[in-house]
Parts: sequence; C-alpha cells; structure tokens
Amino acid sequence: MANKSGFPACAKYLMGSPSKIRPVADLVRNKPYNEAVAILENMPHKGARLIQKVVKSAAANALNQNRKLAEDMLYVKEVQINDGPRMRRVWFRARGRADMLVKQMCHISVVVDEIARAEA
Repeated sequence: MANKSGFPACAKYLMGSPSKIRPVADLVRNKPYNEAVAILENMPHKGARLIQKVVKSAAANALNQNRKLAEDMLYVKEVQINDGPRMRRVWFRARGRADMLVKQMCHISVVVDEIARAEA
C-alpha cells in the first residue's frame, strides 16, 4: 500500500473476479466503520462477504493498538481490489475441441483510520 497512515489489512489470493468485487468496494469507501459493516452484511454479493472480513480485520488491528479507540471513531479510508493470478483449466468441448476456463483471483486491501485524525 502506498499510504502508511491508518491501520491496514489485506487478504490475498481470494477466488473472485476483481471486476465483480470493485462495485461493492465503491459502496463502502469513505464511510464510517459501523455503516460500512451494515451495508456489507445486507448485500447478497460474494464480494461483500470477502470485503467484510478484511474490513473487520483492519478494525481489529486499529482497536488492538492500545490507542483507546472505539468503533465509532473509525472509518474506511481506502479499499483496493487488485488483480491476482489466474488459474487456467481446460474445458473440453464438442468434436474434440477444448477451451480455456480462466478462474480469476483478487487481492483486497483495506485501510481503516480515525475520524478525528482525518479532520485534523
């Protein structure tokens, strides 16, 4: 991650297409932590579950730093969905032909920060 301020968390090599997960990430970027978790819990998308785990991990990193933070003081500062490696599988077709079945992976990075520090 380029930005060192805040409390980061990341999950790598997750099975899911980055193009399908990015619209979900756009909904929680720059939102308060409690609101972001509520949005992700009520979405039916697979990407919402993946992002929710990383957001909760980043919040746990923030709360365990002995700075006496509360969940109300946190907001989702940054969410990045990057491409991961692609698994290629042979998909057998009619007449002895074959296609490539490409299974995409992604890396999710989340930074959670204090609201007070962002305003200062």
